[in-house]
Amino acid sequence: MTSTQKQRIKYLRGKGESYAAVADALGISENTVKSYCRRNNLGTGFIAEQIQPINDTCANCGRPLTHMPGAKKKRFCSDKCRMVWWAKHPEAVNRKAVYYFVCPTCGVEFAAYGNAKRKYCSRACFGLSRRATDE
Repeated sequence: MTSTQKQRIKYLRGKGESYAAVADALGISENTVKSYCRRNNLGTGFIAEQIQPINDTCANCGRPLTHMPGAKKKRFCSDKCRMVWWAKHPEAVNRKAVYYFVCPTCGVEFAAYGNAKRKYCSRACFGLSRRATDE
């Protein structure tokens, strides 16, 4: 991306143009515009003279955070704080890949996360089904 295109993106986003409109105006990919805006804090709600303040404290312990320019903004000060926070807030986990099955061996209904091809509720039921077919 050229420096002229970068300046034009800042100008158009400052006027309130959407990512798609900026991409069409410059003849570049919409994803290129989005990633440039994300790295340079030109995201949703960007106004040229006024950038929204960002919460600069750790979500778990409240320590101040330092952000690297051009990188995604941090939410936690360390891996330890991240793990503690997520352990305390399991309701905040967005689990989309939960699948529900009935075990063919014991008939119990169970839920499996992340595995759409699972058949058995436990290794014990799997073992019982193997022994039943071997005989």
